[in-house]
Order: sequence, then C-alpha cells, then structure tokens
Amino acid sequence: MNTPLPVTQLPVQVWAISATVQCGFPSPAEDHTQKRLDLNELLIHQPDATFFMRVRGPSMRDAGIDDGDYVVIDRSLEAKHGNVVLAVIDGEFTIKRLFRRAGRVKLQAANPTFTDIEFRDGQELIVWGVVTWTLKGLLPA
Repeated sequence: MNTPLPVTQLPVQVWAISATVQCGFPSPAEDHTQKRLDLNELLIHQPDATFFMRVRGPSMRDAGIDDGDYVVIDRSLEAKHGNVVLAVIDGEFTIKRLFRRAGRVKLQAANPTFTDIEFRDGQELIVWGVVTWTLKGLLPA
C-alpha cells in the first residue's frame, strides 16, 4: 500500500504571466505583466493536512487523473457528494468520486470499464481526504 507523502513547505516560486492563453485560435498579443506565483499558496491551503500521492491505474482517467499523475490531497476538507476522494477500503487506498445520496454511499470510477464500489454489511469506508489538484507531466518519462 502506498503511503501519502507529507508536504514540506519550501519557498517554491515560478514566474506567472497575468494573462490567459487560448488553446484554440491565438489571441492578439497584449501587454503582459509578470509576477511570481507561489506554488505553496496555489496548491496548499492547510500544510499540516496536505499530502501528495502518485496515482497508479486508469480508473479515474475521465476525470483527468491519469496513471503516473500526482494528486494533492487535503485532509482538512469535509468530503461531499461529487468530490474526488482518497478512500481506504479494507486497508487499501483508492481514488474515486464520492456518491452520497438518499442514504446510499458508493465510490464511482471515472472510467466506464470499472464498476462502482458498493459496500457490504460490516465493510468500512474511510474517506482519508479530498483530492484538490492533479499534477501531471507532459514529457515522456
């Protein structure tokens, strides 16, 4: 079982351009200013409750979470219906979308080849945290 990695606060800052970019047709050039973007401020709201974990498997691909990505998990957030969560079932971690309606609770994959996880009597679901970000590389490993 993989264990989530705790976040260590490091002064990680990168340049950010104060403009958006089109992924379709290019927009005319504008006068863009630059500022420093602190990745800790962007990704981490509760440092003591935030963890990173590497994803394995394709069950959440349609939610934009792919094999090899890292997810940012915030344990301080209350999990709500529709959130993507890190859950513990029978001692194993899994990332799925939480379904909680009309007294029913299940975990849903974001890939039609995977079935929902429904719970039997005596089986325990522990929602360990809420996934807040996905970090992915675009270059081949």
